[in-house]
Amino acid sequence: MSKTLDLAIALIQRASITPKDEGCQLLIAQYLRPLGFEIEHLRYGDVDNLWARRGKSAPLFVFAGHTDVVPTGNLDAWQFPPFSATQHDGFLYGRGSADMKGSIAAMLVAVENFVQHYPQHLGSIGFLITSDEEGPSVDGTVKVVEHLQARQETIDYCLIGEPTSVQQLGDMVKTGRRGSLSGHLTVHGTQGHVAYPHLSDNPIHRFSPILNALCQMEWDQGNEFFPPTTFQISNIHAGTGANNVIPGDLRVDFNFRYSTAVTRDELQTRVIQLFDSHKLRYTLDWENSGQPFLTEAGNLVQAVQTVITEVCKIDTTLSTSGGTSDGRFIAPTGAQVVEFGPVNATIHKINESVKITDLDTLTTAYFKILEQLLV
Repeated sequence: MSKTLDLAIALIQRASITPKDEGCQLLIAQYLRPLGFEIEHLRYGDVDNLWARRGKSAPLFVFAGHTDVVPTGNLDAWQFPPFSATQHDGFLYGRGSADMKGSIAAMLVAVENFVQHYPQHLGSIGFLITSDEEGPSVDGTVKVVEHLQARQETIDYCLIGEPTSVQQLGDMVKTGRRGSLSGHLTVHGTQGHVAYPHLSDNPIHRFSPILNALCQMEWDQGNEFFPPTTFQISNIHAGTGANNVIPGDLRVDFNFRYSTAVTRDELQTRVIQLFDSHKLRYTLDWENSGQPFLTEAGNLVQAVQTVITEVCKIDTTLSTSGGTSDGRFIAPTGAQVVEFGPVNATIHKINESVKITDLDTLTTAYFKILEQLLV
């Protein structure tokens, strides 16, 4: 059994459902300390975070990731208990195996091998590990980044172990992510009896033509790095539950996943102009959980591409698709950020798993990326 597989099993067996860490970061710290890393345990609110660094000089290469996992769902639907870390038919099953404890295990072993081969390597190596990535993401990576910035500690390269691969390991990496802007809307009407609509103002009727306009609107055409911005309604609710009462209010939650071809302010302005043109009575609160970011061609992207071609025997696709990641907190500091990890077909699903041989291949790839940049 490989070191990476051993570590992945040990991490998966800790039931660290967000925001709990359940000792994962202590295990990581115990692994890194003998390699010459200085360890900081940073707790904000109910969230445990780990910052570890080996070296003082630039460039600073950081492996970033999270020990928290999403809830298991129906336990009876799992082929094996989700925290048993069961090996079966060449796969390691368990919650977090692909997202992203397998990656963390590969990072740790890669760094151990690298330090043994290159004890006097250039620059510094860091680990930024949180237990608040699958949750609200308010007391995790963003707080650690603020902590580092306050003492002028600058990340140059950041490799995040998110499961980015689609069909086989290395076929896709993320060099950016779209922004996420949510709106929480309340349309105000006047409650009344359905038999006397002239005495009421139905907010559902008021909003219906606006909803159609929002769904049909083109927000931008994207660009060479990003697909066009998308708009989706996520929740909508009105009424008392009775079929003879016109509701007084309508509540709507919606979300934009937006590219760098448009700004948050432009999206908000267009929405408000549409509402006002229909003379809607409303309250609207905005929540921007992440700006779009992009790492263009540079040392890190080139290193990752070169290594994937060598180790995985394929040419990778650079993508900005998918949801948000903690890269949105790291990229604004000026760091080059790339996400590269296992196949994502089973993440957040029942019977989440990772191919066991991919763990060792990923370890080799992480080692060689360090070689490209710190030797």
